[in-house]
Amino acid sequence: MGLNRTPLGALVDVVAIIAHAPIAWPLPRIGPAESGVYNAPSDPMSLISASALSKSFGAQDVFAGVQLAIPRQVRVALVGPNGVGKTTLLSILAGEETPDSGQVQRARGVRIGYLRQETITETAAGPTLWDHALEAFGDLRRREAELARLEADMAEPSKTVRALARYGPMQEAFELDGGYVYASRARQILSGLGFGAAARERRLDELSGGERTRAELARLLLEDPDLLLLDEPTNHLDLEAVEWLESWLRDWPGSALIVSHDRYFLDRTVEQVWELRAAGIDVYHGNYSAYAAQRAERNAHAQRHYEADQERIQREQEYIRRNIAGQNTRQAQGRRKRLDRHLRESAVDRPEEARRLKLSLPAGVRAGDRVLETFGLVIAHPGTGEPLVSVPDLLLGRGDCAAILGPNGAGKTSFLRTLLGERPPRSGDVRLGAKVKPGYFAQASDRLDASRRLLDEIQNLDPKMGTQAARDWLGRFHFTGDAVEKSVGSLSGGERGRLALACLALEGANLLLLDEPTNHLDLPSQEALQEALAAFPGTILLVSHDRYLVRALATQVWTIRPRQAALDVFLGGYEEMLAARRSQEPVSPKATRSARQGPSRAPKANREAQGSLERRIGDLEQALRDLELGLARAGSDLEQVTRLGKEYASVEAELDVLLTEWSTLSEAQEPPDQAEGAA
Repeated sequence: MGLNRTPLGALVDVVAIIAHAPIAWPLPRIGPAESGVYNAPSDPMSLISASALSKSFGAQDVFAGVQLAIPRQVRVALVGPNGVGKTTLLSILAGEETPDSGQVQRARGVRIGYLRQETITETAAGPTLWDHALEAFGDLRRREAELARLEADMAEPSKTVRALARYGPMQEAFELDGGYVYASRARQILSGLGFGAAARERRLDELSGGERTRAELARLLLEDPDLLLLDEPTNHLDLEAVEWLESWLRDWPGSALIVSHDRYFLDRTVEQVWELRAAGIDVYHGNYSAYAAQRAERNAHAQRHYEADQERIQREQEYIRRNIAGQNTRQAQGRRKRLDRHLRESAVDRPEEARRLKLSLPAGVRAGDRVLETFGLVIAHPGTGEPLVSVPDLLLGRGDCAAILGPNGAGKTSFLRTLLGERPPRSGDVRLGAKVKPGYFAQASDRLDASRRLLDEIQNLDPKMGTQAARDWLGRFHFTGDAVEKSVGSLSGGERGRLALACLALEGANLLLLDEPTNHLDLPSQEALQEALAAFPGTILLVSHDRYLVRALATQVWTIRPRQAALDVFLGGYEEMLAARRSQEPVSPKATRSARQGPSRAPKANREAQGSLERRIGDLEQALRDLELGLARAGSDLEQVTRLGKEYASVEAELDVLLTEWSTLSEAQEPPDQAEGAA
């Protein structure tokens, strides 16, 4: 866990522990691509490029004619509907799959890190998470061991001179390559991705699939490649970890190609968007929101161009029809030849229509003004019955949208089910207003009957609906042909989500309780759902990690703080709440309703103690720097080395004590390790 410091040790890693930003100095290399497999790209600015790539599986063509080039220090989002081949393209660029045709070229010596969407969990006993993370620093750790051996040799008079001669240059290179901070970087990144001190000692084979994927992401970030290929990197991350990853990527100097359904994450991390289609890639500049606006304008322009061409064709055809047998027959024949040539060579193709859900959510009966109220409500833990969340008295009115935020395991799902009356509260009361009809979208789609066919599930909700009408309804949610005969239990996660939305749209609810409704939906489907919810005339309670959706819809934000077992209420949108937090000012009483406690903050005494420790640690770190310079100048003067070494050891001992105190205060404010999924 880092070089054991001795009087001849080097700089401590205090700055790396305290600083939030990743370290920027040189780091160990992953290794180049296999020689002979890829040629260096012709563009010296590109890390990787590809030309005329195509891929198919059996008779199913995935994509063709793909051309791309990823420059240095550029962050790119790869988007497109599910099934268009985004994961396949990443795998080809990573060298794990081969294209049917075309070529991939890599810059000489480029280091590529690839995060798969799902990581295979170890079955045999493996290393601890901490040891797995430190494998990213194999070269540094070997050099660290050699430095320790040289230090031992310097204690023997017969070996001292030779050992000192080797130690100085090796120690300087070790320091420049980040040898004295790698353990701190590992702690920083693991903590940022939600692994506390206790989790670092767990073996990989004990981790869940989601935890294993997070562990692989941590390892990739520590390896610091030139190019990251990230397939759904925010899967299995709670909001705090996603925000940390956004900050890390913004500060990191490498390039990244990112596949993600998290639109807010893409807004904050990328500067280009590549839309993958069956016929190639369309390039857009800017983040996701810029892409959405440009795409809408581009599609509108293409539609106008197509319609203008169709009008011209119709005018020409009408002229030819009226004049082909009359006095102007020669002109009509000439026009027909020109029209035939135009149709063969330059007619405008009909623009491709994105395959989107045709979703609307009618609210049925109009509810009263007061839709939902709580009084002294305490949510019970579903397993133990112990208090989970104390809820301030709430009032949700018609037309409101309240977003419920909180880490995994905080009790968001339990909160929704208590409001629905499916779980008893620990104490207190929930009241629904007049004519309120709730509709519930469950995160795991557990309200669907796995034994039924899709047609049966729809007709069970509306027995008057005939088979063809049920087929047409399912078609709006991309279930066509034989797919409607499938059993619900055979559906993928995304298909179950679309079926649950199809059922919800039939219920006519005027109060929607939605638990992660965008999970497993591709970006076009997320956009369609967002538009439908924005047009919904009723009231919405939304549990979601999708900050793009929350930002677009929320009129209130309710945040669960699991450590305090409390709920904060902010009357305002998501961006307003972030602005209030950034200002570090207490939330105005006008922006809260019956909130019993203010925003979560470390106790004042803890903050003051931590600040004092950081200042003293900084002083000691500077003292160690000065001593290190003195040791370097001392060379082979054993008396000077011994004196400075004793002083170094004394300062370092004090520093170790302060670091332990600082770490204890810091980890007391870290979120506890959370289980996968919400309570």
